[in-house]
Amino acid sequence: MTDPQPPVAEPEYKDRTFRSSGGIAGGVLLLALGGWLGIDAMFRGEGRTPWLALAGLLLAVPLVVAFTVRPAVYANDDRLRIRNPFRTITLPWASVSGLRSGYSNEVFTQSGTKYQIWAIPVSLRGRKKASRRKSQGAAAGDPSVVNARRPAEAHSLRAPGDQIMDDLRELSEQRVGAESAQGEPSVRWGYEVIAPAVVGAVLLAVLFAIG
Repeated sequence: MTDPQPPVAEPEYKDRTFRSSGGIAGGVLLLALGGWLGIDAMFRGEGRTPWLALAGLLLAVPLVVAFTVRPAVYANDDRLRIRNPFRTITLPWASVSGLRSGYSNEVFTQSGTKYQIWAIPVSLRGRKKASRRKSQGAAAGDPSVVNARRPAEAHSLRAPGDQIMDDLRELSEQRVGAESAQGEPSVRWGYEVIAPAVVGAVLLAVLFAIG
């Protein structure tokens, strides 16, 4: 008789999830439009048209899902999990050396590997808007801007994407030394997205090749 296994320790806090609402909305609209046109061509088309429509859907739908609906970031006390279009990267906080916001949001591991964070897009317009709001508030003597010396006050004056990155940096700094946050990075390829897109591309190539 085997000894009972000890229970696996759960993170103190559940995952905080970050996604791009604009990307999801755009993806849903593209899927609805593409699905309507593709299904109509499959049932009403003649000759090779239904097969071309099927191949097009097999190729396009996974790609649209990958770049709009799929990206997400999950963070808890132990690790950062980044679901990008074709890969899912799991990074225990101890393996994270830093997070950077430039023209894209990126995370770096202790070994120097860089991963882009697709689910938290950079909005230059949002940054300009936040900077303008801060300048206007300072010119008008707004106490919430003039006295924004504390981290929480300064944090609220930044663009939404930059605020999220600030939160992740703070969590990384707090948890980097925790015993439950130790470990090595792991990467899993999203074959559920890649496989149907490859099938669609091959089918399209075959259909065009045979004329």
